[in-house]
Amino acid sequence: MELSFSGKDVYGTSLRIEDYDDDVSSTSAFSSSFYLKEEFDSLKLLDPFPDETFEDTFTKCQKKVFESEIDSTSDKFCYSSNIDTWISQLKTRKILSLSQVKKLCEKVKDILVKESNVVELSSPITVCGDTHGQHYDLMELFKIAGEPPDVNFLFLGDYVDRGRYSVAVVSLLLALKVKYPNRITLLRGNHESRQTTQVYGFYDECFALYGDHSAWSIFMDAFDYLPVCALIDNNRLCMHGGLSPSFSTIDEIRALFRFGEIPHDGPISDIVWSDPSDRKRDLGFQNSPRGAGCMWGIDVSKHFTEANDIGTITRAHQVVNEGISLCHNRLVVTIFSAPNYCYRSGNLAGYMMLDGNKSEMFTFEAAPRNESSSSGGFNLFDKYKDFFF
Repeated sequence: MELSFSGKDVYGTSLRIEDYDDDVSSTSAFSSSFYLKEEFDSLKLLDPFPDETFEDTFTKCQKKVFESEIDSTSDKFCYSSNIDTWISQLKTRKILSLSQVKKLCEKVKDILVKESNVVELSSPITVCGDTHGQHYDLMELFKIAGEPPDVNFLFLGDYVDRGRYSVAVVSLLLALKVKYPNRITLLRGNHESRQTTQVYGFYDECFALYGDHSAWSIFMDAFDYLPVCALIDNNRLCMHGGLSPSFSTIDEIRALFRFGEIPHDGPISDIVWSDPSDRKRDLGFQNSPRGAGCMWGIDVSKHFTEANDIGTITRAHQVVNEGISLCHNRLVVTIFSAPNYCYRSGNLAGYMMLDGNKSEMFTFEAAPRNESSSSGGFNLFDKYKDFFF
């Protein structure tokens, strides 16, 4: 099934869905609004809303969800000003109020602005890949691997989109960053951006939960402060995507200006979008089928690790059926921490524990979900599945 859409985003920027081909083609699932648009257009016989466009209908559905489920008296919001209470409530998917989101993000920005583009970290530390709004699975990860402050964590980006609980997931991780700034490090992924979140669900979720795009804008502003890389024990370079022809040393990454929206191209874009080639031959840098970032060959990995005197490159960004994969003669490690991605892929999730020269890789399956309990999530599909499907 081919899906295309063109138009303007909320900033008036031209947006084409085909420009943001995400993760792997076998599991691509577009955001609610774009995916449902095709379903809407194909259901001419039902036509329960005559003379309405899809956008009119979708906006009505969002408004209905907001008014019926997420009102000012709902217990799905947490109203305490105590960070410990926020963390406790967010673990149950009870989201913060808009004013609390603003306070949280201001506190986070005060911390992140002091961090380098390449955060220097020491083991022991647990490294995790994409979480993509899968709250139950994030809690399962903490249950298995431990939680801050007992365990140091590095997350490699992509906290939002795709999953139903992006607001709760990213709010919890940001709250943990505020509570334990030296125990948890959050890097920026390609989904921590304005244009990508308008396509893959986070914008829609914020609109449904808060009634407008204010919370989304606040989160986006905070995302602009996230660092793009981490260096563990001066031996393992970590990022969301990968390498770029625009830099050859870690010092060059340190010198980049990162504060702002992810550019369409250039080194910051490559860091969050690029992928290693799985071909076992020298390729240099090649164009990426994603339409952003690039693909790099084993020769690039060898040259970069040798030139920078590091052992491995650790990244996320790609769905891995086994949770973790190694390529380029074990110079590149890919970690993906969202099991059963998009609730249908059937993949395991992975994480890595590092302690000096020792590294251990672990996998886990998707956690059981109880959707009838307190929500704070984006359930537009469930509310209107009889019509849209």
